Amino acid sequence: MSDVTLTAGIRQNLLSLQQTSADLTTTQEALATGKKVNSAADNPSSYFTSQNLTQTANSLSALLDQIGQGSQTIAAATDGLNGLTSLLQQALSTVQQAQSSNWTVAATTTGSTSLSNTANPSLAAGTLTIDVGSSTYNVTIAASASLSTIENAINSTTGLGSGGVVSATDDGSGHLILTSNEPPIGFTVSANATSVALGLTTDSTTNNVAIGSSATRQTLQGNFNSLLTQINQLAADASYNGINLLAGDSLTIDFNPTGTSALTITGVTFNAAGLGLSAASGSAAASFQSDTKLASLIASINAALATVQSQAETFGTNASTITTRQTFETALINTLQTGATNLVVADQNQESADLLTEQTQQQLEISALSIANEANQSVLKLFG
Repeated sequence: MSDVTLTAGIRQNLLSLQQTSADLTTTQEALATGKKVNSAADNPSSYFTSQNLTQTANSLSALLDQIGQGSQTIAAATDGLNGLTSLLQQALSTVQQAQSSNWTVAATTTGSTSLSNTANPSLAAGTLTIDVGSSTYNVTIAASASLSTIENAINSTTGLGSGGVVSATDDGSGHLILTSNEPPIGFTVSANATSVALGLTTDSTTNNVAIGSSATRQTLQGNFNSLLTQINQLAADASYNGINLLAGDSLTIDFNPTGTSALTITGVTFNAAGLGLSAASGSAAASFQSDTKLASLIASINAALATVQSQAETFGTNASTITTRQTFETALINTLQTGATNLVVADQNQESADLLTEQTQQQLEISALSIANEANQSVLKLFG
């Protein structure tokens, strides 16, 4: 074969045919894959730039999933806040019902016809303290005072008596009767450690007793305490994917692959204690029998409602921020993918036209090569 010599014309035709064949192969690959750049050999700059853009888009797509999960975590917490608001409103209504409930007209002491130290020689004279709402009235009781004297001492105290909030009478059998003149406003009465014996059952710590205990209020107190239990349970259940923003957990959402753009959401503790609420107890001053306690609870519940509302607004702002970033990330991913595609994509119309041209050119070059070869054969025949 090395002795075969090709003329310049044939060699040129062969080179042209080889180039056209190579171009035809490239065009066919572009039509098959839809890309004009299929490897770094085709166009290193476009190939690697497209790869980088695609990788960035893929990383953002993965982050977009994480952002969506963060959004759901906030949604779960917001649902919890809505539930807490409902329970707090129920608690507020319960306390308000207790405030407006009818107070039992009176309660009586037991013992002798006079409240004196003869009933309990170890006790001396002292002071009766009557609490009505936020007002306190102190009545001094002398030793061996008669029942009528005690009644007069109470009724003559400014703010008490028939023209005041609490009046004193007796049942004619030696029992002192204290009556609220402004139902449903109730009151409590207490005595210091050296006061005369009242014959009432007192709390061992505060010596504080409710006069005119209300069964309705007692029932409502149980309902209130049950609502606090529900608040604790709901706050504990407001979790999504192991994160509970109402139980003190925090959440960080990354907005770019490097973590330099992020949103940190600080959780809160919104059980009953975290909202400043505690169960009403059995002692008079800490129970629903005390108007002072009820007024304090209403203030605490309103404060808790304001706190929950404020947190709902904060979570709402966080949710809006996340939605904005989701929209931005989605648009950016599309931009990156479009840019990456534009660098390597083939124009199908152009490639189809090129294919037709190259096929035609290939046929012409084959014909030219055949003509050149026939010309050589004609020359050789001259020497035959």
